[in-house]
Amino acid sequence: MRLAVAADGPAVAELSRAAVETQFPAYYDAEQTASAAKHITTLDTALIDDGTYYVLEAGGEVVACGGWSRRNKLFNASTAGADERLLDPATEPARVRAMFVRADWTRRGLGRAILTACTEAARAEGFTRLALMSTLPGVPLYKAFGFTEVEPAQLPMPDGITLAGVAMERPIEETA
Repeated sequence: MRLAVAADGPAVAELSRAAVETQFPAYYDAEQTASAAKHITTLDTALIDDGTYYVLEAGGEVVACGGWSRRNKLFNASTAGADERLLDPATEPARVRAMFVRADWTRRGLGRAILTACTEAARAEGFTRLALMSTLPGVPLYKAFGFTEVEPAQLPMPDGITLAGVAMERPIEETA
């Protein structure tokens, strides 16, 4: 695992689209899957610029990616609250963002490894909680990592399509 760089953009875009196209049909219809593949897989380059986005490689290929943010944006394709404002670690949770694992690499601990790196980095900056907006395929991973459901949500895509999602949070435990 390493921090992503700008040159990773095309590989991250390809991985995220493929992950959506293969994993979302079990949870969403074809129209929702196509919309998600277009709108939630666009890499937010601020994550790379901020040094908070990770990639995992195998055989020279990116097989998983994800990160966290100290900014107010909660998820790709969102505009509500999606400003450049930096979050206050004392009162607001860091955001987990843009997690994708290639279908043939799921259930191998890659998502957990990225979440662990995000947690440690956010803790180092003084955050005490993590928040995220999960699409339905991600909920099992986040629950297994200790996130709890805050509330169900409807995620509007820019093309008018809506995806069911779940707002989730988790405390960041202090280290010994």
